[in-house]
Amino acid sequence: MDRKKIAVVFGTRPEAIKMAPVIKELEKNSNIFETQVIVTAQHREMLDQVLKVFEIEPTYDLDVMKKNQSLSDITINVMKGLEEIFLKELPDMVLVHGDTTTSFAAALAAYYQQIPIGHVEAGLRTYDKYFPFPEEANRQLIDNIADLFFVPTELTKKNLLNENKPEAKIYVTGNTAIDAIAHTKTLEVKHPLLDKITPEKKWILLTMHRRENHGEPMKNVFRAVRQIIDEHEDVAVVMPVHLSPVVQGIAKELLEDHERILLVEPLEVDLFHKVIARAHMVLTDSGGLQEEAPAFDIPVLVLRDKTERPEGLEAGTLKVVGTEQEMVFHSINDLLNDQKLYDKMSKAINPYGDGTASIEIVNILMKFFIDK
Repeated sequence: MDRKKIAVVFGTRPEAIKMAPVIKELEKNSNIFETQVIVTAQHREMLDQVLKVFEIEPTYDLDVMKKNQSLSDITINVMKGLEEIFLKELPDMVLVHGDTTTSFAAALAAYYQQIPIGHVEAGLRTYDKYFPFPEEANRQLIDNIADLFFVPTELTKKNLLNENKPEAKIYVTGNTAIDAIAHTKTLEVKHPLLDKITPEKKWILLTMHRRENHGEPMKNVFRAVRQIIDEHEDVAVVMPVHLSPVVQGIAKELLEDHERILLVEPLEVDLFHKVIARAHMVLTDSGGLQEEAPAFDIPVLVLRDKTERPEGLEAGTLKVVGTEQEMVFHSINDLLNDQKLYDKMSKAINPYGDGTASIEIVNILMKFFIDK
């Protein structure tokens, strides 16, 4: 078999974390695959942090990030940039991840050039096209043109089968987020932040950034967190604040200037994983953290009304609490005061695999080209 050219395209921090193990595994098989890493830099600073930790050097960098960019800006600029690269390089397959606007635009650009598409973390669904927005529509649109589906669980496979996707093209691999954790756990990290997150306090790790939570939903959550801090002297909060000006403004308004609330810049992935490991619980509207935190035996309260990761709900690692102040407050309070509830969530088995997803994905790619 001739060497096959695989273009791996991503643009945000979460994509980079989850695609890094796949890239590393492809590079181990350089006699079979030529790996081209194409970053769009939909998120510039947070993306670069991950590339540094995993020692990944992009082949191409579209650098599309602009101040106050719209979804249309991202889609158009990514597609135009990738069309030029795909016509020049003629990759044998394009790999995209998950549900970002970069992933959708990359898949569409590949489809227009009739290049096979592999979708890592395929099949996640809420079946509400506006929740999460625009991620739910992105993932469904990608799956309508993908050629290989790498799904994290049997439930995500079932979603695709219900949509009449061919079973022979669907592979349950686990989630590459767990592969990434297996790597960062081996890294020694020294940082002043870790000196502050000590066992004397019950630390809550808070992240919140999704568009649908901008405004009152986010303010409600932050007010609930502030209420918890006021009523529990043994509780502290660390929040890596997303670079979105909206998130920055609300966090500054409601959470700043309290000695037990640490507002910090977005963290490099190796440091972030060390912070997760020291947390007592996680509050998040992120998708990736719903997979990552249970790998450290940390309960997760999901700041949304729906999650596309119901496996975590079924396993007991997650609880969806929405964004109403009273519900968020009582859910945090219950985990702080009810040890049986806490133990049940923290000791639940993470349903997202054993850290071998990237190996399985690369083996499937080998078979795909051999059988072709």
